[in-house]
Amino acid sequence: MHVPPPVLVLGALAGQRVLAGERRGGAVMAGLAAATAGAAVVVAAAGSREFYRHGTTVDPVHPDRASTLVTSGPFRFTRNPMYLGMTGLLVAHAVWRGRPVAVLPAAAFVVYLDRFQIPPEEEALTANFGEDYDDYRSSVPRWLGPPSQRRR
Repeated sequence: MHVPPPVLVLGALAGQRVLAGERRGGAVMAGLAAATAGAAVVVAAAGSREFYRHGTTVDPVHPDRASTLVTSGPFRFTRNPMYLGMTGLLVAHAVWRGRPVAVLPAAAFVVYLDRFQIPPEEEALTANFGEDYDDYRSSVPRWLGPPSQRRR
């Protein structure tokens, strides 16, 4: 059974609250957190928009229902812009709380996604799109980075 990533985000937010306690960040930390959160929302929303624009599912629980391989928009730089955005929100919340320990639930979220959520999604996408997905996967990083020149 897969736990939907938005539910995991809520759990991580609660973990940040428990670990970090009351907010201790000042105005600079709040500004940095707001900028980070804003960027995270833009990335996640752009990824969702591309899925809707191409008429394919955004449901991470059923990746086998993907009808189109989306490689445009933020998918040129990351294979997982929505997960990257969720991670950005958790990092922003950790910064806002002002305690380094608040980063631990964000790190746990990334590890969970990287080990348990994303691999089955990639298997389903390989089954649906074959060599096209393999080429995409070999040229665009899972999380973030410049595209490689291997892409056809």
